[in-house]
Parts: sequence; C-alpha cells; structure tokens
Amino acid sequence: MKEITFLVHEAEEGGYHAEALGLGIFAEGDTIDALKENIRSGIDCYYDDKKDWPSLVHLHYIKDEIMAL
Repeated sequence: MKEITFLVHEAEEGGYHAEALGLGIFAEGDTIDALKENIRSGIDCYYDDKKDWPSLVHLHYIKDEIMAL
C-alpha cells in the first residue's frame, strides 16, 4: 500500500497550498475542496499510470500562530 503525505498550509493571501513530502507534487486551492481536487490532478500528472497511484493520501494541516507576550 503506497501512501503520500501532504503538508497543508493556509496561504497568506487566502486559500491553501500543499506539498507532498519527498515528491514534486504541489497544489493550491481557494477552499479545502478545491485543494483536494487539485491534489488529485497533481497526482494524476505525476504518475503515468493510475495503477501507480497511492492508495491513501494524508493531509497534514499546519497552522502557524504567533503570540505576543
């Protein structure tokens, strides 16, 4: 079973961007649903054959927060 993990960040200008760990797959989207669709498209472009697709995709959401003291 092949799996891919994407790190998902909120973009400063709005929306989201994601990058696959260890692979050259990047995606952006204005909403989470749009991001997921663009991740599917990125995976489709990355792999020549659908039989090589991962069986699972993990979305790891990263939220940076700054707190003034």
